[in-house]
Amino acid sequence: MANTELHFDPPGPGFWSQDPVHFPRPLTRYFQETHPASFRKGTNDFARFYGMLIDGLQIAYLNGFAYNQVMHAPDAEIPERFQRAELTFKDKLWREQLREWDETRKPAAVAAHREIQAVDPDALSDADLAAYLTRCRDHHAAMMAQHMRFTAGAMIPTGDFLAHVGDWTGIAPAELLGLMRGASAVSAGGSDQLEQLKSAFANDPAALALLQSDQEPGALLNALSALPGPAGAAMTAYLGFVGNRPLDGFDISEPAALEMPDSLVRAIRAALTSRSQGDQNGEAALTSIRDRVPAGYRAEFDELLGEARLTYRLRDERGVYSDIWASGLMRRAALAAGRRAVSKGRLASPEQIIDASLDEMCALVMGSGGPSADELAQRAAYRAAHTAREVPPFLGPPDPPPPDMSGLPPSVARLMRATMIALGEVFGSSEAEHEEDVLHGLAASKGIYEGPARRASGPAEFGRIVQGDVLVTEATTEAFNILLPLLGAIVTDHGGLLSHSAIVAREYGIPGVVGTREATQRIADGTRVRVNGDTGEVTVLG
Repeated sequence: MANTELHFDPPGPGFWSQDPVHFPRPLTRYFQETHPASFRKGTNDFARFYGMLIDGLQIAYLNGFAYNQVMHAPDAEIPERFQRAELTFKDKLWREQLREWDETRKPAAVAAHREIQAVDPDALSDADLAAYLTRCRDHHAAMMAQHMRFTAGAMIPTGDFLAHVGDWTGIAPAELLGLMRGASAVSAGGSDQLEQLKSAFANDPAALALLQSDQEPGALLNALSALPGPAGAAMTAYLGFVGNRPLDGFDISEPAALEMPDSLVRAIRAALTSRSQGDQNGEAALTSIRDRVPAGYRAEFDELLGEARLTYRLRDERGVYSDIWASGLMRRAALAAGRRAVSKGRLASPEQIIDASLDEMCALVMGSGGPSADELAQRAAYRAAHTAREVPPFLGPPDPPPPDMSGLPPSVARLMRATMIALGEVFGSSEAEHEEDVLHGLAASKGIYEGPARRASGPAEFGRIVQGDVLVTEATTEAFNILLPLLGAIVTDHGGLLSHSAIVAREYGIPGVVGTREATQRIADGTRVRVNGDTGEVTVLG
């Protein structure tokens, strides 16, 4: 039910839809002012690159909540878009984007992250710290645009695969997407740094024993990084790679990994001591599905599957290596500014500055004004008190029906259908009726698991997760992959089979049920549950 105390007038003409999958809670003022222009630029980039009949999307924030709107391509550009859409499939344009990502964008982003990360913001003068805040904001904005620029490259081949194979076989998307498992190592926390860490500790019993010791987590991480030889170097490299990334979410309100050393240490222990959960049924599943494809289409099936698996990792890599890391760096700079404001007697705690805008942060650092500590505390309290389920899901006139694709050129119709299918699998939740003790969601990742539910509304509560828990939350982002080794299963309120929650569960090989709509309301913390990733059912056992 919508919150009657808040007013939600459409931010402009046309239809607007709220996004609870990526933004289940209100965003900070900093994020609200930084995100819209970058979001629009990135979505416009991919729409033009692939010849879509949309001109991207725009986003507006009302009372801290995100509302999206599709923008239509200018009429004058339609002939050019038709030609570009023809090339999308003829030349497999997503491969061009994948090369751009691997050879240029991703390494450049990592280099920029590391350059900014090398600065000690606490050592800067007030003026230089204000400039550093602006530098981090500009970098974050660029990475937001980059994230969106590569969205379609990950989704078009997957949507095209689902469309064709669904037509040929009638197989449900949940089963077809199981074939994507193993194509996105980053979604299970994989990285060169983690592999080096595993190798170094496997060959150093003393380092492994230290990791398992009962030292205070923050001190333990320092001690591990200070070890001589490969183990210490590997730990230092790994913490440099993940330490400033938030454990979930895109906003600077979310704590970074190094701010939660207990969770980070437990996740590292689990990652280094657990065995790989390889997909033992992968070949059998592929054979079963391929056998149901009519013989005349099997070569095309192989090609479509290959293209989908080729670009599937972009879905999570574009966030992990772009704006998620940049968000953590902006938070790090903001907290340094908060400490400076505390030293000037302007704030009660450094964290209060998270709810300031960029200009307000700079003013607090320079001593030239800015909001009071009480005002910032009120903003933080508002964000903590509200969730997306309280606000209208749609604003403006009814959503217009999808365009009639029968009159479009075949390549354009194919492109738009693939895109709409993929987007539907990102945002669509289950519509099935729940039972008294059984919730029905979408079967995102196969397997059955019983364990205690750990109800967590965000990273600040992830410290309560112990190994084997079932995470019950509104939604997760790809940043959450660092903590995956701790979980027995995932259950979410929002998101479909291509949501980040579904992808990370599938990739790590733990049962996942997404899009239940009401799990966080109906499953109490600590309750024992059975998660059936084969059927999409979550049973409350008591």
